[in-house]
Amino acid sequence: MRPGQRSLRFTRSLSALVLQSTILLSLCSRGQAVQAENVTVLEGGTAQISCRLQNYDGSIVVIQNPRRQTLFFNGTRALKDDRFQMVLFTPRLVRITLSNVSVSDEGGYFCQLYTDDTHHQVATLSVVVPPEVPSVEVKTEAVEGGEVELTCLSPRSKPPATLRWVRDRREIPGVVSQQENGKTVSVSNTIRLPVERKDNGAALSCEASHPALVGQKRVRHYRLDVHFAPTVRIIPPQGILREGDSLSLTCSVNGNPLPRNIQWSRVNDTLPERAEISGNTLVMSRLSQSHNGTYLCQAHNNYGRAADHYMLLVYDPGAVVETHSAVPYAVIGGVLALLVFTIICVLIVTIWCSVRQKGSYLTHEASGLDEHGEVQEAFLNGNDTSQGKKEYLL
Repeated sequence: MRPGQRSLRFTRSLSALVLQSTILLSLCSRGQAVQAENVTVLEGGTAQISCRLQNYDGSIVVIQNPRRQTLFFNGTRALKDDRFQMVLFTPRLVRITLSNVSVSDEGGYFCQLYTDDTHHQVATLSVVVPPEVPSVEVKTEAVEGGEVELTCLSPRSKPPATLRWVRDRREIPGVVSQQENGKTVSVSNTIRLPVERKDNGAALSCEASHPALVGQKRVRHYRLDVHFAPTVRIIPPQGILREGDSLSLTCSVNGNPLPRNIQWSRVNDTLPERAEISGNTLVMSRLSQSHNGTYLCQAHNNYGRAADHYMLLVYDPGAVVETHSAVPYAVIGGVLALLVFTIICVLIVTIWCSVRQKGSYLTHEASGLDEHGEVQEAFLNGNDTSQGKKEYLL
């Protein structure tokens, strides 16, 4: 073969190779492709999973779940799960929906296009779990003078919820802990508060915040239940009571828990026959001196007992002298002792002055008798009056 012919044939082969490469590149540039979109949805909501197609020529499209189970095959259902529905199948877009989504549905959903070369993309489904209204657990009961331990609990959220305690619009620092429960997280916030009687009924709140709540909060309100011993106070009647009137004494009782039984009694004696007890009130009609005495109201609960006294003294008709037991018996005894001591001192001074006055009188009487004797003696002796004249007043 001549050299010229060889060169011509090489040139033709090179031209054919270039043409074939150009055609192949052109086909690749127009090749089919698939794109998937990631999805985030609230638990219990509905997710839309979309597969976008490019240059679709009718090839097979398959959608699979994270466990690689085929859900749809070219628009035909392959898995019996009615939560999945094919809502759109076009040459450009394939879309399915998943209703009542749970965290177990999370993962990658495969959009797969079967051609000469298999193409697939993964749409990642993320499920967000907002917290429910948190609950409050009382670890230790509140007793006056002690501490109460309260725990705010959000048992399930994803991502973890943020909990905080609030009282009077101020945050109360607490100890926060988290525990994973599968794909969700349990969150707790524990506080310890010193409590007194005045704290009973105080309002606290536990607030849960979460990205899925979009600035809102789930709030649990709680009121402190502080236990304390009872207090008792007898409310005396107004005005003056006269013999024959009726007397009503009310026993005001406070405590937590509130005492159920109120006991009325009379110190060192029984209640009068006509006395009636109605709830916390003691009623006595037709008062007389037989009603004299100290009346006692008593109450108790699991944390202590208390009592109050009321003294009633009935004197002459039309006059009733009352003294409330707020005056301690020690003061009354001291006043009586002082009064007795004063009377004894007055008697002693009186007797002493009387004795002294009587002794002085006897002394002057004796002195007068002596002078009278001297006069008589002078008269009998006939003393001269020139010695001086003396008068004696007898």
